Amino acid sequence: MENKSFDLNSMDAIIENFLTHIKSGQSIKDGDLPNIDLYMDQVTTFMDRWLASSKRYDTDKILTKTMINNYAKNHLLPPPEKKKYSKDHMYLLLFIYYFKNILSINDIQKLLTPLTDRYFQSTEGLSLADIYSQIQSVTNEQTQRLEKDIRLMSSEAASLFSDQSEDEAEYLRLFSTISLLSLDVYIKKQLIEKLIDQFPFPEKEDKKH
Repeated sequence: MENKSFDLNSMDAIIENFLTHIKSGQSIKDGDLPNIDLYMDQVTTFMDRWLASSKRYDTDKILTKTMINNYAKNHLLPPPEKKKYSKDHMYLLLFIYYFKNILSINDIQKLLTPLTDRYFQSTEGLSLADIYSQIQSVTNEQTQRLEKDIRLMSSEAASLFSDQSEDEAEYLRLFSTISLLSLDVYIKKQLIEKLIDQFPFPEKEDKKH
C-alpha cells in the first residue's frame, strides 16, 4: 500500500482550500433555477452540473431517477405534472439534498410535509421561492461563522500533542481536528432531532404504523 505524504501543512492546505470553496458559493440561488418545467433527465442533469463540486468521488451521483421516484414514494416530493417537474419541485429536491446526509427519511418527511401542504405551487401569500430566497439571503453570514469555527477547531487541535514525535503528532492532530469537527456535527444533529421531535407537526390521517 502506498504511503501517502501527509503533514500539518497538507492538512492546513486542505482546510484552506475547502474554506475558499465554500466561500465561493456552492449553493444554488433562486435565479440559477430554470423558469420552465423540466423532465426527469433534465432535473438530474441540472443538479449534477450545479452540485458536482460537493461530490466526494467522481463516480458519486447527486440525484438519480431512482432517488426521485423514492422521494415521491415516501411522500417527500409531490408527483410531477405530465412527467414534468416545476420550480417548486426543484426547491424541495434541494432541501432534500441538503437534509439527507443528516436526517432520516421519516424526519425529512415530517419536516417537509407542512412546507409542501402550505406553499407548494401557492398562488397567494408566501411561496416556496420566497422561503428558499430568504434562507439563502443569510447563508453568507452563516458561512463566515462556520469558517471562524473551523479555523478555531483546527488551531486548537494544532496546539495538542507537542510532546510527541513529529510523525505521531501529525496523526494525533489530524485525529483531534476530525474529532472536534465530528463533535460539532453530532451536537447540531442532536439539536435538529430534538427540534423535530418536539415541534407539534400535524398527524397524518392515514396512520398505518
